[in-house]
Amino acid sequence: MKAVFSALCFALAALAAAEGPLHPSLEGKVVTGYQGWFRAEGDTSGLGWVHYGPGKRFSSQACSFDLWPDLSEFPADERYPSPFKFADGRPADLFSSVHPATVRRHFRWMKDYGLDGAMLQRFAVGLGQGRGAASLDVVLRNCTEAANAEGRSLTVMYDLSGLTPDRFPLVAADWRRLVAAGQTKQPCAQFHQGKPLVALWGLGFKDRAPALKEWTDLLADIKATGAAIMLGVPTYWRELKHDSHADPALHTLIRQADIISPWTVGRFGDPQGAADLGRKVWAPDAAWCRAEQKTYLPVIFPGFSWSNLSALRGKQARLDQIPRLGGRFLWSQAVAAREAGAKTLYVAMFDELDEGTAIMKCGGPRPVGNFVDLSDVPTDHYLWLSGQAGRMLRGEIPGSTDLPKR
Repeated sequence: MKAVFSALCFALAALAAAEGPLHPSLEGKVVTGYQGWFRAEGDTSGLGWVHYGPGKRFSSQACSFDLWPDLSEFPADERYPSPFKFADGRPADLFSSVHPATVRRHFRWMKDYGLDGAMLQRFAVGLGQGRGAASLDVVLRNCTEAANAEGRSLTVMYDLSGLTPDRFPLVAADWRRLVAAGQTKQPCAQFHQGKPLVALWGLGFKDRAPALKEWTDLLADIKATGAAIMLGVPTYWRELKHDSHADPALHTLIRQADIISPWTVGRFGDPQGAADLGRKVWAPDAAWCRAEQKTYLPVIFPGFSWSNLSALRGKQARLDQIPRLGGRFLWSQAVAAREAGAKTLYVAMFDELDEGTAIMKCGGPRPVGNFVDLSDVPTDHYLWLSGQAGRMLRGEIPGSTDLPKR
């Protein structure tokens, strides 16, 4: 069966190459970030518990995620027993991002709820050799097959967080390897303005070294492959203040991008804050991008919570730090982005349980522990609402500040 599926993917890739890309532009789309970084004890990665907690010390008293995923649809072979238990003593299971059936399920949810595709986070610090790097390739392969099967687009996004200057060349080398292996010829490959799209995240943030020379070389290397580039930049990139380095040279680099996507997670905490940011930041951002003939891609998020992750770092953070308000917080951002002139949206994130921004099915019955209560809405509420944001952007439903009704 696997050989038949692989042959089908090859045939689809050949057809796509002959007739042009199936996903020729990001305009008008709503895409979501896909971390794909959860590993579980007993999965095929052999890495144990990753991103659920502190590795071998992972326990019900030491974990790093604030949202409990809804696994009610998952069969036994996609479940991994965790240290947590429900109040009645039943064991609580978690999922692994390297299980192909789980990844397929996630992409099927994207299709079911009207999300156009995903931007898969490919963490640059993990590139190279070893089980971690091999695991990244497994996730990419699974996401590619799932996106092909479900008709979703897929963009490779390199997250350069924590990358030292000497390792920047690994990113371009990895992208060239993926291109040579046919990644941009897959039916799911997202294109933009006639070129295969790749995303580079992390330019210009004030909390990290600017690495301007390294970024200059990286952009040149990526552009030489014929790719369109999305740059993930700080919220205040245009004004070069607050979360952004103040060096005007950043604008020279940003102008080399085809798509500009400012990271706004955690920069405001209620619908009024979203409206203010949309008016004061997003609208002039979008005008700048239009003048420069760039596509503007705002980031919206449903809420935020990193209480357990902060505790592992010896800090304190309130559970449910930015409340979801039953979806009103997320919807307020979608409306603000539309009013600012945005034609496309990036929803952060599909599966980010650690910082409490996940839109995947979450909530429902949750075990004993320090987890956000999402019982005010169905577990698929934020998937559905993200799909409705796309309908609003495309003019299929009114751009009202009121939450749409199911």
